[in-house]
Amino acid sequence: MKELPKQAVRHGRREFVAGLGAAALATSLPGRVLAAPTEINVGVILPLSGANAQFGINSRQGLELAADEINAAGGIKSLGGAKLKLIVADATSQPTTAATVAQRLITQNRCVAIIGAYASSLTLAVSEVTERRGIPLLTMSFSDVLTERGFKHIFQVVSKGSVLGKAQYDYAASVVAGASDIKKIALLYEDTAYGTSQAVGVRNAAKAAGAQIVLDEAYPLGITDVTPLISKLRGSDAQIVFPISYLNDSLLIIRVMRQQRLTVPIVGGAAGYVIPDFAKALGQYAQAVLSIAPANYDQAPAYTERYRKRFGTFMPHEALEHAVCAGVLAQALEVAASDKPDAVSKALRAQKYDQGWSGVMSGGGVHFDANGLNTLAQPIMVQWQNNELVSVWPQALAKGRVITAS
Repeated sequence: MKELPKQAVRHGRREFVAGLGAAALATSLPGRVLAAPTEINVGVILPLSGANAQFGINSRQGLELAADEINAAGGIKSLGGAKLKLIVADATSQPTTAATVAQRLITQNRCVAIIGAYASSLTLAVSEVTERRGIPLLTMSFSDVLTERGFKHIFQVVSKGSVLGKAQYDYAASVVAGASDIKKIALLYEDTAYGTSQAVGVRNAAKAAGAQIVLDEAYPLGITDVTPLISKLRGSDAQIVFPISYLNDSLLIIRVMRQQRLTVPIVGGAAGYVIPDFAKALGQYAQAVLSIAPANYDQAPAYTERYRKRFGTFMPHEALEHAVCAGVLAQALEVAASDKPDAVSKALRAQKYDQGWSGVMSGGGVHFDANGLNTLAQPIMVQWQNNELVSVWPQALAKGRVITAS
């Protein structure tokens, strides 16, 4: 073998020693200084097609608004100004599709966190994937099950369904004329994870108040004929009805009730009862309809009016709460000073988040307990008044008074 010249050997040794010095220096410096990402991939899973597409579109718009504002303000400063990059995927309305999409976002797109997936059934499927992979999942889905399985990487910014259901009944007793004396109620709910969780809360609250549930009816999502359901309601002698449903079902229920001149007070269960399309489709039939909501835009107009200016409608609660998810995630990334999913999950549990979009929730902020549930979340009773949703209860959050249907 040919021997190298001594000069070349000495030169090679200097390069080797210099390389060792650089490596030692690299290990002594904080990783984020040397390798701060320019972008942080955030997966977004929403139903952008199918029956719940409008909810998904609203949610995406809320996320885009919040992410654009966070990035314009300098991004994640502890990570060198890294920008949030939303990678949006359509879950359709199928849990199996949602799970497949989640797997792809994690493995192919290297997403640091996932936000979604609006419908509880979709979010439950996504959460099984994110938990196995140790990826934080932020959601505004309602199902109680989401934060009752001992998962370490799920974060629910809203009240869980049973809490919303209890408020749906208890608040109604405070704002509906004569409701405190009501002894017979009707409960109509779709047989999904969202509907069944919230129905539990209504049912338990009614029993605690001594009211008789004269109609307790589950129905399939996407029902096409509610006439038999409304006939049962008419024959039940109920004094107030609590329907829990997504948009298409809510439109059918209210339209048939109004057309049949059934004047029993209605207190909806969020979702389909608090979306701009509800009033657009029903017109005067929507006036004075009450509903529970996990948050409402009139609580923080300084933020939510920016949504109206950009997208042309008031900010629906799903858009607001997804913006909150983006705000909380951005703050957690600042605290973690890392784009490692486990570090982000730990930061999410570490403290209260109430700055920027994080503070737009009705409870004034977000603080997750050991199960990932936001302990500060507070439901709000809202009412349709002249095509706007007005917060009417609890009194401390009310922006207007309850009106009666004309």
